[in-house]
Amino acid sequence: MELRVLAIGDVVGESGVDFLCRHLPTLRRQYDIHFTVVNGENAASNGLMPQQARDIFSAGADVITMGNHTWGKRQIVDEMERNPYILRPANYTSRAPGRGWGIFDGPRGTTIRVVNLIGRCSMDSNFDNPFTKMDEILKEGDATLTLVDFHAEATSEKIALGWYLDGRVQALWGTHTHVPTADTQVFPKGLGFVTDLGMTGPTQSVIGIHPSQAINRFLGGLPQRFQPADGPCGMDGVLFTIDTNTRRCLSVERVDIDG
Repeated sequence: MELRVLAIGDVVGESGVDFLCRHLPTLRRQYDIHFTVVNGENAASNGLMPQQARDIFSAGADVITMGNHTWGKRQIVDEMERNPYILRPANYTSRAPGRGWGIFDGPRGTTIRVVNLIGRCSMDSNFDNPFTKMDEILKEGDATLTLVDFHAEATSEKIALGWYLDGRVQALWGTHTHVPTADTQVFPKGLGFVTDLGMTGPTQSVIGIHPSQAINRFLGGLPQRFQPADGPCGMDGVLFTIDTNTRRCLSVERVDIDG
């Protein structure tokens, strides 16, 4: 069968959550989506609150992934411990709360492994190697499909991991930069790929925040807490169509909504 997976870029701020909740149900029906993964690490600007997670699930997300702001809101930790459908990067230290991957039920008896990884280039923390961590995860149980959200800054690191995993996983998408890339493709051995999904949040912004705050930072102003911008929102996502028999991705296409 052909299984359609929708991946939605980083949700930014409460306005981004609201926009997602209004539009994701329609999008799922329109494209007959079987499985949806949403990156929620910026829903509360620098983190995710439990009620926001519940709202994102209610809108149609099957799994929520995170990133470098996983621990920005400590209130989410207990929720992550209880709920296996909220993932933090698997290559955090093994002592970190929560889970970095899981195998979930899909349609018609399929199983879907979702893995959340974080990059090491130009990131602030010392994470385990995402390449070797993925090798370890792939040895732990079998699944019909494997999907990877790679939360990373460097485009080269994301593309390299795609080539490294081609033929072993069915889809890999990048998150974190909030800027959608125009390189949707299927690699030779069947991995569907895009360097970055983009974001779900204010469009008249600098990656989701007030332009004046971003400009002030680049001009050397004092550090300040970033706030999501006002105004219209958009939602950036990518649709992966995967053949569950051959375990190859057939197509990768952008699914973007403007506010």
